[in-house]
Amino acid sequence: MMDAIELLERHHRELEQQFSGLKKASSVDPEQFSTAADQLATHITIEEQHFYPAVRARRTEDILLESLEEHLSLKRVLADLLALETTDEKFGPKLHVLAEQLEHHHKEEEEHLFPKVKKLLDDAGREELGQEMQARMTELRRGEPRKLVLGQTDEAAPLP
Repeated sequence: MMDAIELLERHHRELEQQFSGLKKASSVDPEQFSTAADQLATHITIEEQHFYPAVRARRTEDILLESLEEHLSLKRVLADLLALETTDEKFGPKLHVLAEQLEHHHKEEEEHLFPKVKKLLDDAGREELGQEMQARMTELRRGEPRKLVLGQTDEAAPLP
């Protein structure tokens, strides 16, 4: 049993913990960063390909369009980070920006989008969506999803 909103909220906390840990580290382990980058890319992908289209409605469109712009911003900073060595002097400051943007984005979704989604989708609907998202996450984890963002930095993903 996996409610879509619970899945995303759990993921938000995991991502925040990971990036906050990386941000505090005196030196960033490239492997740990790759893992965090993969998780972030996976999260963005399931939101854009599954969650947002499923919850698109007149009452959520503005929030979803703003969320897609926030994703674009996250992808751009992530792509910059992926191009740098973790020892580069620009890495730390960019990582801080990414972690802050991530927290802001999660807060917006949890305060403004998720309550509306709870009204749009019943328990069974959120359950079904959660399972679909979980399956896609498992599939993405077999590869290196962080590399997906490299081709997604020109403009925000469309709202299907």
